[in-house]
Amino acid sequence: MNFYMKLLRNKKEFALFMGIVSIISVNIIAPLITCFEAGFHFFVWQDVLTVLPFIWLSVIVFVLLTYLPAEKMTAKIVSKEDSFNSHIVVNALCTAFFNVYYINSSRNVDWNTFNNIRTYSHVFYRWLRNFTISLFVGMCIAQPFARFIIFKIHLWNDKKAQI
Repeated sequence: MNFYMKLLRNKKEFALFMGIVSIISVNIIAPLITCFEAGFHFFVWQDVLTVLPFIWLSVIVFVLLTYLPAEKMTAKIVSKEDSFNSHIVVNALCTAFFNVYYINSSRNVDWNTFNNIRTYSHVFYRWLRNFTISLFVGMCIAQPFARFIIFKIHLWNDKKAQI
């Protein structure tokens, strides 16, 4: 029942789901990570808000890039007989992993970064922090809200189809 009612059935629902998750994620994750980097000040938050539309577009691109690899990795980890919740949790883990990997690798991290590990030890710290923030927001805030909206749309469409 959960698979049918809470998973996406068509491309319009995928676009709606991605829009909801990305808007919620961008409005929470981007200011949080920026404030951890630059300090929790009002002017830092204002600066993030001015570039938020560009960050949102890049999030859409990263999600589209990581969607298929995350689905393939999820399929290798869980079987079809596993519960709905296990599929959702593993998919959220894989999606957060790939998104943070792509975001961090797009900051021009090359082999020279790892040559002087003491100087660049912050790379691992930042990756772990960004992964945790992304996972928490995605799994506990954005996806449950988006799945609730999809569930309500499915209930409404099924009721309309019965009439």
